[in-house]
Amino acid sequence: MALGVVPVGFSAANFGVKDNSGLLPWTKKKLDQLDEKNPNVYKDTDGLDFEAIADSKPDVILAAYSGITKEEYKTLSKIAPVVAYPKSAWTTSWKEQIHLDSKGMGMEKQGDKLIKQTEQKINTRVKKYPQLKGNTVTWVNFSAKDLSKLQIYTSADPRPALLKEFGLNYPENITREIKSKNSYSKDFSSEKESVLNDTDIIVGYGDKKLYQTLKNDPVLGQVPAIKRGSVAFIGSDSPIVAAGTPTPLSISYTLDEYLRLLGKAAGKVQ
Repeated sequence: MALGVVPVGFSAANFGVKDNSGLLPWTKKKLDQLDEKNPNVYKDTDGLDFEAIADSKPDVILAAYSGITKEEYKTLSKIAPVVAYPKSAWTTSWKEQIHLDSKGMGMEKQGDKLIKQTEQKINTRVKKYPQLKGNTVTWVNFSAKDLSKLQIYTSADPRPALLKEFGLNYPENITREIKSKNSYSKDFSSEKESVLNDTDIIVGYGDKKLYQTLKNDPVLGQVPAIKRGSVAFIGSDSPIVAAGTPTPLSISYTLDEYLRLLGKAAGKVQ
């Protein structure tokens, strides 16, 4: 869609959508711009609907950012050529996605142009937040129901990869802990909370209530970033909740709000 092409079908979004449309706000906006009133949305949140995909008669199937298995790849390949992820599930960056998908569509030059335009947009906006540069960041997911563990997205995941484009980097003690280069996340026991001690800014999914729970916890409350409040939690009512895994459309739609959130957290780093 960012290349001006309406897909013959695409999967419903299952994260960050507040109605039954299956459309994220930037998807809806782009469909309106492309004058598509009745998009073919696959209701496949419980598994790929191969019949629906086949019925839409695609020339190519784009799955550069996905978790399709080898078996699913083989089945999809019987319908049309498949552009799959090059390394591992859910780790393809937004640039790789555009490069692979545009090439698969026979629009490689247009894809290269889109990458440059999106990079320029990011660089222009980031200049307004010089406080971000040089800080360390870790994307951490906590659960108020179980504070005994925490999940860290690795630097292979598109979410931290985008943060790096904002001038933020993962601390060395985190990268040392992550042995697999192809895994998008790793779980830690909260007893190893010291792994977050070199993190200036914590980013994750959550709200003020979760932050207060963490701050009051005798273990996690000692993490420097939590203690000083340099935490950028993305709430379920924010469009950024589904934009953490970036695409050119989601970046354009949420970039300003995302940078404001991060800039506020960076302002609390001492």
